[in-house]
Amino acid sequence: MKLSKNLTFWFGLLLILITIYLSLATYFRWLDIRFRIGPYFLTHWLSWAGSLFIAFFTPIYYALKRRIPKLLPQLIMIHMFGNLLSSMFISMHFFQQISRPSQFYPDLGTGVALFAVILILVMSGFLHKFHILKSMVPHQNRFIHISITTAFYIVIIIHILQGIGIF
Repeated sequence: MKLSKNLTFWFGLLLILITIYLSLATYFRWLDIRFRIGPYFLTHWLSWAGSLFIAFFTPIYYALKRRIPKLLPQLIMIHMFGNLLSSMFISMHFFQQISRPSQFYPDLGTGVALFAVILILVMSGFLHKFHILKSMVPHQNRFIHISITTAFYIVIIIHILQGIGIF
């Protein structure tokens, strides 16, 4: 099916565009979501929800797609749209953090790395799903996607440890 007729492609692209808008709106404070729920800002809660979804559903997805192949179309949709929503939440958190005033500016070391990992995951997943890069062998993109997923787990663990003061 051509991309122009693929509703999944257009909905995924719409989610990416909404993510870009919400990230900019958070950064420039066009959308004021800087309020606390308990001890943390809303964007912290959103990023935790997004990170937990990616961290837990990804291995579940890989296990179930091999054990119950007939569920593959539904699993792919949950994996794709769940991760796009998760990346939206993580992006909003990242842009809220980098828009803080200089006297409250956070240490961005692992945050920048984690955001880069999320961007590469979204790009490689989207390119792989919709076969956008015809010149790239599908196995190369799949290797990149799986390798960056591994990097996600390493960086998120270090980011959490740094956040709670262990590093």
